[in-house]
Amino acid sequence: MQITVNGHDTFVANGGRVFDPSLPVVVLLHGAGFDSSTWALHTRWFAHHGYAVLAPDLPGHGRSGGDALTTIGDLADWTAALITAAGAKNARLIGHSMGSLIAVETAARHPDKVTRLDLLGTAATMTVGPDLLKDAEANAQSAIDMVSIWGLGMRAELGGSLAPGLWMHTGAQRVLEATKPGVLYADLNACNAYQNALAAAAEIKVPVTLILGERDMMTPAKAGKALAAALGDARTVILPATGHMMMIERPDEVLAALRG
Repeated sequence: MQITVNGHDTFVANGGRVFDPSLPVVVLLHGAGFDSSTWALHTRWFAHHGYAVLAPDLPGHGRSGGDALTTIGDLADWTAALITAAGAKNARLIGHSMGSLIAVETAARHPDKVTRLDLLGTAATMTVGPDLLKDAEANAQSAIDMVSIWGLGMRAELGGSLAPGLWMHTGAQRVLEATKPGVLYADLNACNAYQNALAAAAEIKVPVTLILGERDMMTPAKAGKALAAALGDARTVILPATGHMMMIERPDEVLAALRG
């Protein structure tokens, strides 16, 4: 569906059910350079199990208008505005990678808008290597190659897709290649510059689950555990032999962790 957020048309996947703000609302936030298709499987499960689903293409991504926002703080304020624009009072936030930072910052800035957090492929800091930043700024194919190679675990690279005939590596590359020029750099730079996760975590009072990949090369599980420690009573789930793009590598295991 399309809704207007801060004056711009925004595409939001709803899992195949009409959005009903009287139901518990869940917002799913994608990572750098991607879009709502990241959550294709999980939006459907939530929508058919008693939730109202909002899985947006963030500004400038996918089918959403406007320019890509350049700071995690701005994206957090935008997320709060999305919840309001949809007619909801508050929501559970599920964020992957950059989306997890947005979720943390949203909960700290707008505590009345957030009922629960689920942070996938997350870390206290998300430092981005200078070569990746430089190539992303130049809109070079090598940036897409680095993200897809480092983002997927070994099983995914060997053709472990649950859908016959599909290869997860190529699928990730096609989504990144469709991203507008400058968007991947804006996202990666926002992650690299964000240093407020630990301070924000100290302000969070809602239940939190962290879902981490044992073989995540972009946000190693060790870095996620540092954020978990700052969150206090957070629940942490480690997915064995799993890389950063866990929603497509291990969709059933991710869903089980979210349901838990």
